[in-house]
Amino acid sequence: MIQDTHISLAHGNGGRLMRELIEELFAKHLQHPQLDIQTDAAVLNWNADNIVMTTDGFTVQPLEFPNSNIGALAVHGTCNDLAVSGAIPRYLTLNAFIEEGFEVAQLERIIKSLAQAAQEVNVAVVAGDTKVVQRGQGGGLYLATTGVGFKATQQSLGLQQIQQGDAILVSGAVGNHGIAVMLAREQFGLRGDLASDAANVLPLTQGLLNLSGLRFMRDPTRGGLATVAHEIAQATGHCIRLQQTQIPIEDPVQAVCDMLGYDPLYLACEGRVVAVVAQEQALQALQIWRDLGQHNAQIIGQVQAGKPRVILETELGGERLLDELEDDPLPRIC
Repeated sequence: MIQDTHISLAHGNGGRLMRELIEELFAKHLQHPQLDIQTDAAVLNWNADNIVMTTDGFTVQPLEFPNSNIGALAVHGTCNDLAVSGAIPRYLTLNAFIEEGFEVAQLERIIKSLAQAAQEVNVAVVAGDTKVVQRGQGGGLYLATTGVGFKATQQSLGLQQIQQGDAILVSGAVGNHGIAVMLAREQFGLRGDLASDAANVLPLTQGLLNLSGLRFMRDPTRGGLATVAHEIAQATGHCIRLQQTQIPIEDPVQAVCDMLGYDPLYLACEGRVVAVVAQEQALQALQIWRDLGQHNAQIIGQVQAGKPRVILETELGGERLLDELEDDPLPRIC
């Protein structure tokens, strides 16, 4: 049960407090047969068309960071949620909340980037709304989006499809987005040219849809890879065992984490996919991703019998439990 009397930043980090807030407040009052809080997008069986819908909000600071900005991030974040649900994105709506005094030139750069990202993903922004809030009340710029797409497969994907023995894969190095945004803030006297991984994952998700053993896909945004692993454990009642030596982490990301005490497994990614696939098709899935240019893709773990928890087998041969995220290590990164 929710124990807090007021909302904190940790209620938006993708971890336990956010899960409790959604389950015990929003879902409690917004009950509907088609509301599924365990998915990235809802499949609407309307007039026999499998329409898929999602919604998202973006409050990243700073608004511009290496390799991306809040505009492109809004497109990628929304469309990626549709893609990992087995859909092809088609339409977006856009709400812009602009703070009084915001520089017009920066706003144009951001919207131009948003438009370019939409063109690359082949989605159209078909409706929107603009609000201007008083100075000091808006963080510069917030964006909110709704995405609509069409299901590209008749295969049923979801946490409920996962079985004991299934393999867990990740499409590339984790933690890049979280560290890139932090370095862009120039906090702690650190600077670097590490780029965010923000990107369109539709080619990666479409590449796996022909696999009969594909069970589930998710983009590990808030809360990172560890939070996705906990979602799987809680939904299936199985133990998730991850291999530390197989999880791809770039040296600059690990170096910053070592200096500042962060764990890259909890940091957001904005262009990666976590997939759960039947064990016998895991190598085939891995090869598909590598053929698509994801050379760092790896099989990183397995769904096993046992208590619903996440175990990391360390590079030294030991084991440690990965706790569910509670504190917010890097606020406002997406």
